Amino acid sequence: MSGVAFFREYLKNWKTVGAVAPSSPALARRMAESGEVWKAGHVLELGPGTGSLTAAVADSMPHDSKYLGIELNTDFTGRLRQRFPSLRFENAGAQDFDFDAYLGPDERFDVIISGLPWAAFPVPLQEAILDHVLPKLSPGGRFVTFAYYGFHMLPAGMKFRRTLHERLHGTETSRVVWGNLPPAFVYVARAR
Repeated sequence: MSGVAFFREYLKNWKTVGAVAPSSPALARRMAESGEVWKAGHVLELGPGTGSLTAAVADSMPHDSKYLGIELNTDFTGRLRQRFPSLRFENAGAQDFDFDAYLGPDERFDVIISGLPWAAFPVPLQEAILDHVLPKLSPGGRFVTFAYYGFHMLPAGMKFRRTLHERLHGTETSRVVWGNLPPAFVYVARAR
């Protein structure tokens, strides 16, 4: 999807798209590296959007890994299925998806990588999503998401970081990826 088409989708659905441009390849690579996707057996991506993060995840995953992408936007989901036919995408809200029906009884995700616009979400939605997906993360598994530099200092951004830190051990941040619009950095946290 072109940047213009992405921007049009943002204008149509700004509350759920949450960005004016897709994540850059540099940010996508930083997220895949931070999440140690290269050694993951099972990856969950929240809000794959147009697939900019998905491409980096797919390039980094071992060949025998499993992947699930949860996307709310039906147009994005259709395009993702065409672009990445070997990966599984479901059209749903992350807070509503039936992970118990998808996962085996002892299965968990090694990495949860998120492109969701956390700071744009009201706190109850942030908490509903995190409380629904984080229990599906394996012990020692990584949760990876990003924040826009500068925006993370706004009240919504600061609240999200506190919420994430309350739920996962030792939330760390990467260096700023200046080659993203706007510049961003990565949050990484491990499940206990």
